[in-house]
Amino acid sequence: MRSLLRTLERATLRDIALVCLADALVGASFGAISVSGGLPLWVPVAMSVLVFAGGSQFAAVGIALSGGGALAAVVTGLVLNARLLPFGFTVADTLDGPVWRRLLGAQLLTDESVAFTLLQADPRRRRAAYWVCGLALFVIWNASVLVGALAGGLIGDTDALGLDAAFPAVLLALVLPSLTDRRTRAAALTGAAVAVAATPFVPAGLPVLLALAGLLFAGRPDGAGDTAGDTAGDTDAADAEGEPRPLAEEVH
Repeated sequence: MRSLLRTLERATLRDIALVCLADALVGASFGAISVSGGLPLWVPVAMSVLVFAGGSQFAAVGIALSGGGALAAVVTGLVLNARLLPFGFTVADTLDGPVWRRLLGAQLLTDESVAFTLLQADPRRRRAAYWVCGLALFVIWNASVLVGALAGGLIGDTDALGLDAAFPAVLLALVLPSLTDRRTRAAALTGAAVAVAATPFVPAGLPVLLALAGLLFAGRPDGAGDTAGDTAGDTDAADAEGEPRPLAEEVH
């Protein structure tokens, strides 16, 4: 661990520490909300060790505490965590060595560990950033969840402290960076409208899943049609002028 720390710049280590501090506050909120809502202390602790995904944990517990079924909670968590699949391909080069080490590294895959990894150009620093951030977050998150869970039994009403705002705040933080894209924004707004409209009529947890209908309104990527049209136009022009076409066009 000491060699990994020496590999990274001091500014990177400082930024990782700040992220850990922010996650500690969110983790404590998660533990307190879970226990004060009526869940046994071992539930948020076990979720944090085995799932280790703040957004999915908040979503699952929020559905469970509002009366939703276990299946809806699990599926919602899986949908939120689906974004981590392409992240895994992006940082796969940092996970080498024996199988147990790769499995441990996969458990440490989070938005933050991926972000710090991608900021590094050197392979050694990429590996160091991933492991330092992932391990630090895992320890801090689980410790803060435990502390929050222990405090949750004493606090009672976490809404009085504003901890109930942690769940929507976490989800909003995950969504906001993607809303700069027009198609993603259209899908998100449509899905939100569907979820709000369905809330009075369906069991808790299902509105979140029904919001996936917004994907039907995402449309094609901008310029996809134009690219195809331009390619066809260029091909026709080349044939008309008698110029030889590229090898790729002849193959296809």
